[in-house]
Amino acid sequence: MAFPNVYTHRKVAETKPASCDICFKLSSSVLITSDNKDWFYICPSHLKDTGFCIPMIDRAAIEERKKQELEAEIERVKQEYEEKQKKKKDKASADSAKKDEADGKKNKEDKSGEKADKTQDKTEPTQGEGTEPSSVDDEEPRVFELKNTFYQQRLNRKRQAEIAKRHRERMKDPNLFPSVPKNLPS
Repeated sequence: MAFPNVYTHRKVAETKPASCDICFKLSSSVLITSDNKDWFYICPSHLKDTGFCIPMIDRAAIEERKKQELEAEIERVKQEYEEKQKKKKDKASADSAKKDEADGKKNKEDKSGEKADKTQDKTEPTQGEGTEPSSVDDEEPRVFELKNTFYQQRLNRKRQAEIAKRHRERMKDPNLFPSVPKNLPS
């Protein structure tokens, strides 16, 4: 009969909202237990209230996500570094080939080539800077634990509903009430 005090936040269709259990405003957010024994509509603002519920944060998942983001960032930086080293080698081989051709022409071409390379180097890092990983703290938690008073209210409401159901079933049973006496009184 009892259910765990672990609720998952889910959204329902915006066209089918129902009243919040706390403030009775229309809401499309639902808190539901993992075994689907209990669920109720709730406003998203109540989920941020620490007097109502506590978000349960999965520390292992957060650490794993941070680790993956760090590895991706390291890989990106390594690729950028390798590209720059490759450009430097290409430039050095091109410079040595130009030295052999002509000293007078080399000075003019080097200056214009360096200016072009500098402008290309400046544009490349800005492409990677725009893709910053999203912060884990910005995400809304999905799993909550109700405060003890609200959890007890949910348990009491479930118990009362089961008692009412049993009572209705008993009332439908014809053997519940006494029957009319069949013998005449003597």
